[in-house]
Amino acid sequence: MKTLHNILIGAVFSLPISFYSQQAPSLQELINNALLSNETLNQQILENKFTKLDDEKLKDVFLPKIEVSGKTGYMHTSAHIQSPEIKIPSVPPIFPGAVFPEGQLNNTFNISGISAAAKAEASMLIYSGGKVKYLKEANREKSLSEEVLTQKTKDEVITEISKAYDQLALVYESKKVLDESKKRLEINKKTADKALGYGLITPYDHKKIELAQATLDSKMVEYEGKKELLITQIYLLTGIEQELIAQIHPNLTPINYEVLNETVQNRAEVIALQHGINATYFKIKAEERWWIPKVQAQTSLSYFGLYNNHITTSNEIFPGTGRKLDINPKGISVFPIFQAGIGFKWDVFDGNEGKHAVEKAKIEKQILESKQKDAIKKLNLNLANNQTNYNIANAQIKLKEKAKQIAAKGLEQVEKEFRYGTKTSSALIDAENDLQNAELELQTAIFNQRRAAIELMKSTQNLNPENL
Repeated sequence: MKTLHNILIGAVFSLPISFYSQQAPSLQELINNALLSNETLNQQILENKFTKLDDEKLKDVFLPKIEVSGKTGYMHTSAHIQSPEIKIPSVPPIFPGAVFPEGQLNNTFNISGISAAAKAEASMLIYSGGKVKYLKEANREKSLSEEVLTQKTKDEVITEISKAYDQLALVYESKKVLDESKKRLEINKKTADKALGYGLITPYDHKKIELAQATLDSKMVEYEGKKELLITQIYLLTGIEQELIAQIHPNLTPINYEVLNETVQNRAEVIALQHGINATYFKIKAEERWWIPKVQAQTSLSYFGLYNNHITTSNEIFPGTGRKLDINPKGISVFPIFQAGIGFKWDVFDGNEGKHAVEKAKIEKQILESKQKDAIKKLNLNLANNQTNYNIANAQIKLKEKAKQIAAKGLEQVEKEFRYGTKTSSALIDAENDLQNAELELQTAIFNQRRAAIELMKSTQNLNPENL
């Protein structure tokens, strides 16, 4: 009993430990779950599996193919035989008692019965004219192109998750600003209460501070709504429980990033198009092999049988005998019928189909080359634009930091003067609002700088979640 009691106690105490061991997920964990949950990315991976299956099919072209077939049923056939005039000497007869007059053979043979046939056939492609080799290379390049494009989708997922994560951080920073403002207003409210008792301020001025506090309360309600919305958004993107997401308390910090040797040549779009160009090159090579003979080895083993059959003729078997053929043999079978050999197929002229296929593949290659050139131009412009936005965002942080310092000093000065009665509550509230706005604008500037840094990383295909 003691052993069972100890086991039960241990199990009970282990439950809260396992429950509370769940911690708030990090940004990397959010990204990993979002990548697993993203249906667009999953669809691209599944489509790439189709391409890889095509590659497996091309590899299996040279494997032997074995077919076994059989059939049975009722058969009826007639064969009419008419020979030119044949001269057979009547004396001495070939067969005793038989007379063969001169004439010609004109007869119809009728055969009917239950037929059965079976066949086993094996064939193997020995030489495809080199077409399969180039098609395998084209398919491999197509697969690489599809795999590269998944990186672009991954970058979009990372961008979306990091934005929601930073928005949650921005909301929490806003809450800190509002809490600090609320503390200051409570202190200043006590000062206003004393000043009102001494008649240093009017009831109207006192009400303004109360209005400022009510405004802060409404902003708190707005904060809660934004927080819940962001938690729901992250839950839908990642599938992580909302209770765990609510435990996240991220901080907004600027991202330091510098473009060194990276270029737009690293972009997924450019690399994918290059693989597409390579694929069309091999496709051209494959289509150009249309005229080369294809060689195949083939062997077969067959059986044919006729059962419950009836064989008759329309006329007498031999002229002058007076007898027609009318027999019912038990069975006729032919086995084995064995064949083995090597054959080839040579398309000497295919109606210009091969020529047109080559020209079509060349045009496809030219289209992809044009798309790649256009993409490089646009991506270079995008890189320059994102670099400019990143520099502006950094400058904005410095500006907002300076504005926050000025607003903080201004509020400090107004609070002193308000205590001495030389400043009204309106000036105090204006100074408080200025500091609130300056602090919020600084956090928004950091948020915007992180967006600009991420876009700059994406410009050179260098978005690394570890740097966020």
